[in-house]
Amino acid sequence: MSISVHALAHRPLTADAVGELVALPTGPTVPDDFDDVDAELQHRGWGWESDLLHGSFRTGHGHVLCTDGRSPFGHPVSRNFLVFGELYPVDPEDEDMANGTWLFDAMDDWQQLPGWTGRRPGTDQDCDDVLTQAALAVTEHLGRAPERSIRSSAAVVMPTPVLTHRIWRTATHALVLGPASDNGPYGYLTHLQLSCTPLTCGPDLPAADDEVGLARWITTHVDW
Repeated sequence: MSISVHALAHRPLTADAVGELVALPTGPTVPDDFDDVDAELQHRGWGWESDLLHGSFRTGHGHVLCTDGRSPFGHPVSRNFLVFGELYPVDPEDEDMANGTWLFDAMDDWQQLPGWTGRRPGTDQDCDDVLTQAALAVTEHLGRAPERSIRSSAAVVMPTPVLTHRIWRTATHALVLGPASDNGPYGYLTHLQLSCTPLTCGPDLPAADDEVGLARWITTHVDW
């Protein structure tokens, strides 16, 4: 078995979880006030999640959601990111990173979330299998296959395995499924996530054979 990740943790994405994410920007607006957000979390059966990702939320489906605003509810211009997987990549060029010990505690925290499972070590195929399952959930909710699929290192910084990004669009938002750089307290881990970001973040979707343009389009919508 070829090893490309020290550890992989994930919770399967479901069509219901996708539907909840897609509905967030157009639902009733909840102000950024802490008390208002907290009341909405309780109403939805969500919770705060500040340990794994600062200022994020634990959804009722058991995934972790972060947003570029204080409230993800009813804010059409906000970017929302639903994290359903976390991986600890191997960096073969850095012996300190490649020894695979210093972030295992952080990966344990992800793996021990309710309903999450883990694997260590893992391969790029393991990660792509998780993304493939997630793509089925998005397709089930939207009723259509992705408009674009591309294997790319777009939206990642560390030497994460080259994985598949898939793109769907609604009338107002881009849905990008794939790996993305961790913006939390670690900096070296990589999310497997579904992003819901305004289409106004970038120009029209490039052609399927425009790999450079697609990578740029993905990064524009996902990088925050």
